[in-house]
Amino acid sequence: MSLAFIFPGQGSQSVGMLSELAQHYPQIKVCFEEASDVLGRDLWSLCTHGPVDELNQTQNTQPAMLTAGVAIWRLWQAQDGVVPSIMAGHSLGEYAALVCGGAMNFIDGVSLVEARAKYMQEAVPAGAGGMAAILGLDDDQVGEVCRDAADGEVLEAVNFNSPGQVVIAGTQSAVGRAVIQAKAAGAKRAIVLPVSVPSHCALMQPAADRLAARLADLDVKVPQIPIINNVDVEVANDAEAIKQALVRQLHSPVRWVESVQKMAAQGVDHMIEAGPGKVLTGLNKRIDRSITTLAIYDSESFNAALAAHA
Repeated sequence: MSLAFIFPGQGSQSVGMLSELAQHYPQIKVCFEEASDVLGRDLWSLCTHGPVDELNQTQNTQPAMLTAGVAIWRLWQAQDGVVPSIMAGHSLGEYAALVCGGAMNFIDGVSLVEARAKYMQEAVPAGAGGMAAILGLDDDQVGEVCRDAADGEVLEAVNFNSPGQVVIAGTQSAVGRAVIQAKAAGAKRAIVLPVSVPSHCALMQPAADRLAARLADLDVKVPQIPIINNVDVEVANDAEAIKQALVRQLHSPVRWVESVQKMAAQGVDHMIEAGPGKVLTGLNKRIDRSITTLAIYDSESFNAALAAHA
């Protein structure tokens, strides 16, 4: 058995996330308290009680999701869970992988993703950008829709989540045109996503430039556990390469399908999604059914994952 740990990104958050797990394992809340000290606000209270609109604000979602991943990883370590051979994260989840793999410390990670969220939000005025999920077209068809609907504006395929599920991003008007054209091209569904930031497209270049300046002074090490990055689907083996990959990730596609295929090619047959939720577990089933993925988000799923990898 070869195990990978994978970490979800924005969209997996929910009010009440990990609260049941924290009732059984107090160290979950301790991890959130550490993050709250960095942020200067009570992150655990926001995750536990909401309001949902506030939790879904990018500057709150990003630290919350990072902290959730790290909290589950620490709990796994504390219970002598099997050490994975490799890690990966989806978009923001890559930061959780880097903290858990030992590339950066948790405090720096929380501060970094809060800054990243701020840079992303400020790069594009509210309402100017958008994202949509296109279901039921292949990658080439989605690329063709983007080219046809762009009409001189930014519009790109940005998340290759699973076969037949691609997310696009760009200006709001171009995304609107693409939704209509995708349906005309035979898409089963084309859904505008409720997000305030058009992630992973060229509109994020100003945010990437600011992130590069922020990363320049950050202490980043080669992780103890290899981490496949989103942008190259490769393991970066020095600190500078890791930083550059994070910068490029902001305005480049998330190549999740290839990331899972790469881990499978290296012998990974089991994955643990360090929650909350089970978004990646669902995607993985559509990418490679030979891989067993278990999500950890409450005490029952945690104990099941531990027992399966004893």
